[in-house]
Amino acid sequence: MDERAAGTRSSVEAVFREEHGRLLAALVHRFGDLDLAEDVASEAIEAALLHWPVDGVPSRPGAWLLTTARRRAVDRLRRDQAYAARLALIAAEAERADAAAPVSDDDGLPDERLRLFFTCAHPALPAADRGALTLRYLAGLTTPEVARAYLVPTATMAQRLVRAKRKISEARIPFRVPEPAELPGRLPGVLQAVYSIFTEGYAASSGPRLQRLDLAEEAIRLARILRGLLPTQREVAGLLGLMLLVHARWDARIGADGELVLLDAQDRTRWDRDMINEGRSLVLVALTGGTPGPYGVQAAIAALHDEAADEASTDWPQVVALYDVLLALTPSPVVALNRAVAVAMRDGPEAGLALLDELAGEAQLRGYHPYPAARAGLLHRLGRHAEAAAAYREALDLAGTEPEREHLRGRLAAVDPTNG
Repeated sequence: MDERAAGTRSSVEAVFREEHGRLLAALVHRFGDLDLAEDVASEAIEAALLHWPVDGVPSRPGAWLLTTARRRAVDRLRRDQAYAARLALIAAEAERADAAAPVSDDDGLPDERLRLFFTCAHPALPAADRGALTLRYLAGLTTPEVARAYLVPTATMAQRLVRAKRKISEARIPFRVPEPAELPGRLPGVLQAVYSIFTEGYAASSGPRLQRLDLAEEAIRLARILRGLLPTQREVAGLLGLMLLVHARWDARIGADGELVLLDAQDRTRWDRDMINEGRSLVLVALTGGTPGPYGVQAAIAALHDEAADEASTDWPQVVALYDVLLALTPSPVVALNRAVAVAMRDGPEAGLALLDELAGEAQLRGYHPYPAARAGLLHRLGRHAEAAAAYREALDLAGTEPEREHLRGRLAAVDPTNG
């Protein structure tokens, strides 16, 4: 492959990566079949790789890809007698859809991604599949890339995606944006799918690395898409703000040797101030105009951390007050755990430890290493070193990534030198 052809292929792949979600969504809207849409979208990009190096990249590449993919879909349906009646119905529906087509951008490709977001995150689908579908069909990752994101073999992820698509077909999950009355019940599932991608990127559940920056950045990109598609939804602003305010610290979370650096020890000059400022502006949007949602409240908590010069000057009373609001909105042991840690910073380690001990029987915290790690830290502060060592050992057994385990080994050695 010569240099020009290689450059053109790179340009095509960049266009396809950027437009994949819109192209696929437009095709699913037109033909009502995710498998068909995926196949003809791939055929369209292969055609582009064949023609664009010769003819040049068209001025409206998205429209070119959509037109090519539509033609391939129609040809395929015409060859299949079982689809003859369906093709006639699709043609009639397409005419009606064109008459009231969604607004296109300058590239001529209608933006139907919001429909695809709600399809991928439909409550009828297993929660574990929603993030995978979102990465595959909206972020445009390949199946091997999604498999790497979830740390499973490619064949396993391929089977998961096939199963999820079959569920969409068999359950007749509609490819549509919910009606306004349905939106409050359906939007949280979409936001959770995106946030689950971010949390796996920000704090990997297992493996040699603490963070997966590629996943965190894809989640932020997806949230920006949602923000553009649903500009009046304050929780979308809250989610994007939360992710920006947390991701702004990523560079300071890792030490020179790849070790975990907790918030209290981070060099705050390494935080991304532009990202923080954008996140803070989104917090104002999320908290204005009525009762805030969980993501807006979490974003406000993150903003308080990011605004403080150091841990001691953090507005801990306000952090606790916001956790009180969050606990009322989404009662959960994990939120209660985080609130207890904030109370410890406001009122002292004994107060925080008492709250943590009240959570000892919570099933959701079994196997969750931040719980024994938080107890160990407070016990350490109280000078109860033997108990702290036992809690650190428990957390060490549960931690998923090597940087977390190495950090806990260091903490354990501080209270029990025989473990050093």
